[in-house]
Amino acid sequence: MTHRQILEALSGLLLVLFVAMISSTIVSVALPQIIGALNGTQSQYTWVVTASLLAATASTPIWGKLADLFSKKTLLQVSIVIFLLGSLASGFAQNTGQLIAFRAFQGLGMGALQILVQVIIAAMIPPKERGKYNGYLGGVMAVATVGGPLLGGLIADTSWLGWRWCFFIAVPFTLIAFVLLHKTLKVTTVRRPDAKVDYAGATLIAAGVSLLLIWVTFVGGSFDWLSWQTAVMVGGAVIILALAVLVESRVKEPVVPLHIVRMRTPALAILASLAVGMAMFGGSVFLGQYFQIGRGYSPTEAGLLTIPMMFGVLVSSTISGRLISQSGRIKPYIVTGSIVLTVGFLCLSTIDHETSLVLIGGFMMLVGIGVGMSMQNLVLAIQNTVPLRELGAASGAITFFRSLGGTIGVSVLGAVLANQVATNIAEGLAKIGVKPTGSGTGSLNIAALPEPIKGIVRAAYGDATGHIFLISAGIAVVGVIAVLFLKPVKLRETVDLSEATKQEEPAPAR
Repeated sequence: MTHRQILEALSGLLLVLFVAMISSTIVSVALPQIIGALNGTQSQYTWVVTASLLAATASTPIWGKLADLFSKKTLLQVSIVIFLLGSLASGFAQNTGQLIAFRAFQGLGMGALQILVQVIIAAMIPPKERGKYNGYLGGVMAVATVGGPLLGGLIADTSWLGWRWCFFIAVPFTLIAFVLLHKTLKVTTVRRPDAKVDYAGATLIAAGVSLLLIWVTFVGGSFDWLSWQTAVMVGGAVIILALAVLVESRVKEPVVPLHIVRMRTPALAILASLAVGMAMFGGSVFLGQYFQIGRGYSPTEAGLLTIPMMFGVLVSSTISGRLISQSGRIKPYIVTGSIVLTVGFLCLSTIDHETSLVLIGGFMMLVGIGVGMSMQNLVLAIQNTVPLRELGAASGAITFFRSLGGTIGVSVLGAVLANQVATNIAEGLAKIGVKPTGSGTGSLNIAALPEPIKGIVRAAYGDATGHIFLISAGIAVVGVIAVLFLKPVKLRETVDLSEATKQEEPAPAR
């Protein structure tokens, strides 16, 4: 493709990626108000986020594999329709149960859009040149992440719109993206009549991961860590995932190709992405809640307060992408980004309900810089090691593990936050002579509480948030260790591997 053709197709791809990303960031700031309006609980707050992540995670390997077997353009159009229907249904939800279910359906489309955009771009552009275009991807991600909370806060604060428009607003963007891609995207499809999708493996992976996440959500609250429920859920998840590995090792067209996962660079990139996903999604998803419930700001103000982190993502992803395209070297930027991400979370672990907003902004910027330098470049690292015929499966694998990390992170940190908040509220009430009742997982409609108790609840959320960022920092350290062992490869300048090296990893750069 010529440069002009690439840019024309890229415009539609970036718009559809923007739509997918803004759909989650719009909700992040408005979610406390949404859950309050629907009389939801802290556990349901977490599941509104987790449901879409879980659906995206479980379906990502399937979409990636389908992209290797069938028309990438058709798959992208199907995923846009799924996302559109999910957005409309979420906007019409009447209770938190419906919202969680519709968000899960929307997550199927979100996961497909994010992986298919990466696969299509990788099929058009060689890895060495892709660093520059990854800078564009990072810019779109940053704009969506900055604009999402701002737009979501503005919608939630506008009485004649209401929070439902946080979902409806995606509809016109989605339709425009569909038309653009229909006209501009030209991707060659290699049809394979003998191709088969490993639905058994995909089902087992989804079932095992879902059972594990359900356990993470309820352990420590509904039942103890050491209990028969834990034994059944964890044991069942391990058995199911072991069966999935067995199936994947025997089928002709595995959803997650084990020979790729066993290679050094993909294995380490996947481990690092798992850690980055857990730290990033798990930590950042609760920032909107911290600013609104812990500090008392409006949704719009909370959106504005997240700008430093997104500015860090925008600057670091754009600059690092261009430097990678110039030098062809990727490891130094991934290592630096992982370290900065860890430092940022360590700094955020010190915050409470009275911490200076200037300090918090600086800490968030460090997290954004770390995410911008590491997240997308880890995908580029694994794409550089596989032949074109396995590009979708490899991209799907790393995106799957990153989303899996994010889903686990949100569930684990949400459970930790809920328990810590309950403890803090009980201690605060005891100090004013009020006997606490219930489990501390009641409605998040803080505005309905009397003033003394409202202050206690705000302080409880503000002080508890630091604990989850400390856990995020610990998880991020795993990512640092993984990327330190990456080979210092030189990015190739062709879309596909040469025949001589299709089964080998790239040689280390001198």
